Amino acid sequence: MENLDSDLLRTFVAVAEAGSVTEGAARIYRSQSATSLQIKRLEAILGQPVFERHGRGVILSDTGRRLLPVAQDVTARLDAVLRDISQDAITGKLRVGIPDDHGRAKLSQIVAAFSRDHPKVELDVTCALSAHFPDALDKGALDLAIYEVKHPSNEEEVLYEDPTCWVASAHRVFPVDERLPVALFDHACWWRDAAINSLKARGKPYRVVYSSQSVSGVIAAVEAGIAVGLLGRSSLHSGLSVVTDPLGFESTPTSKLVMASSGQGSGPTQAMKAAIRAAFLTSVSESSRAKQPEA
Repeated sequence: MENLDSDLLRTFVAVAEAGSVTEGAARIYRSQSATSLQIKRLEAILGQPVFERHGRGVILSDTGRRLLPVAQDVTARLDAVLRDISQDAITGKLRVGIPDDHGRAKLSQIVAAFSRDHPKVELDVTCALSAHFPDALDKGALDLAIYEVKHPSNEEEVLYEDPTCWVASAHRVFPVDERLPVALFDHACWWRDAAINSLKARGKPYRVVYSSQSVSGVIAAVEAGIAVGLLGRSSLHSGLSVVTDPLGFESTPTSKLVMASSGQGSGPTQAMKAAIRAAFLTSVSESSRAKQPEA
């Protein structure tokens, strides 16, 4: 009986996470043909396909979905052991701030994976409203933070851009000429300022009927049909509709999710930055993939 080679598993993980043989090959510095051969070799050992073609990329088959978490765990453990034995393990303490709203689940997964891959790093994670993170970085209370801004500085690395728009419940119509009920953030941040500036530019009466410290709170008010709210397009779902044009609003700014650190950054800081950067690069490529058909 043949055994599963860790090199085949690495190739499988790279393609699975990229959603494309071409991009997966680039991640492991191999040619597309060599990567395709390794996937075929893995499928020959398993006796079943691990991928199915989907548009211009690939998606996991039932077998692939079963194999992926095992392959990720095995390769991560091997990498961790190698770092430990070769004395290249990253050590130290890292204080990280992640937003309580935008991408909380995704960022929590990144932090968890980092902790598994770098067990000698002592992590201190703050999950809270991100408006205060820049000040915490300046004061040295955090080493690394992720937060949203309208205009990023040279020290802030953009991870994701999310256009904003005025949104209402898909089941509620607000008359253009009546006083408009609005849900806003109740703390000082650029989101609140952008919403108020947009309302003033519209030049029609409005009233704030709901205030919240979080995106989820504003979404709840909008979903309930009691108000309209300024949200990122990433928050849209079938129960919400964009009302920027119907209600006479002008275009609104784009939110930038950024990453910043205090000072040059230690080994743990640089390693965490690399992990976060790679994870967001993957999500962006998956949502906007426009590649040639796979060979």
